[in-house]
Amino acid sequence: MIFADHLGFCYGVKRAIHIARQSAQNPPAYTLGSIIHNPQMVERLKSEGIGVVENLDEVSEGTIIIRSHGVAPKIYDEIRRKGLNLIDATCPHVKKAQLSAKSLVDEGYQVVIIGEKNHPEVKSIFEWSDQKATIIESESEAQNFPEVDRLGIVSQTTFSRKKFSDIVLILLEKSRDMKILRTICDATEHRQIAAIDLASKVDLMLVIGGKNSANTSRLASLCAQKVQTYHVETAAEIDPNWFKGAKKIGITAGASTPDWVIEEAGQTVLSIDSQ
Repeated sequence: MIFADHLGFCYGVKRAIHIARQSAQNPPAYTLGSIIHNPQMVERLKSEGIGVVENLDEVSEGTIIIRSHGVAPKIYDEIRRKGLNLIDATCPHVKKAQLSAKSLVDEGYQVVIIGEKNHPEVKSIFEWSDQKATIIESESEAQNFPEVDRLGIVSQTTFSRKKFSDIVLILLEKSRDMKILRTICDATEHRQIAAIDLASKVDLMLVIGGKNSANTSRLASLCAQKVQTYHVETAAEIDPNWFKGAKKIGITAGASTPDWVIEEAGQTVLSIDSQ
């Protein structure tokens, strides 16, 4: 069993969890949406007194924690208007992408956000562009994008670096004045590179993390291009039959996967190997 060189919690996730736990000392405290895309961590925080609400109408007092994926500027105003305590746990890399989109719009660029349309981070970046950006997540969408005088580009922080480059190459033909603010997080790149490298050296890959986690799902997709790959949220999902004939097993995990979840999966694989 071999673990990837880079896996598990990134800085932004660690920071968000730490901020949330500090906020729990002054209850009631709620995150606006899941603070990260990992159901097990969200449940653990609930047990520590940090609730989850999807709408500010559900809260009349206490603390609201902005999740790592960020929110629209108007949400900050609404929290203050309601007299709630505001704690911002937006990942610094996401905040950079948000402010980059805003600055490009302010400078008169037509903004393109390269990322997944339905991802909460991308939705927050779109809101910071004053809803003026166009979201592109595929090469075909880039091909259909019209030519513009000035084009500014930002990215979802957890987007595939290769896919980002492929889309940018197409968009280069769409404008003579282009400004690219590359906002893919280094931690995302490191995890993707390490996962691909490990997948090329083993007989099977196990990718651990939330099924609702974009960066974890992307790791699974990248590994699957190299070797048989299974994406699980917890050790309970691991099937011993997967490992028949596999001599080298690689393990990686998304940036929102807690250490204890990774360790439990590792122990399960070791117990299967010893049988």
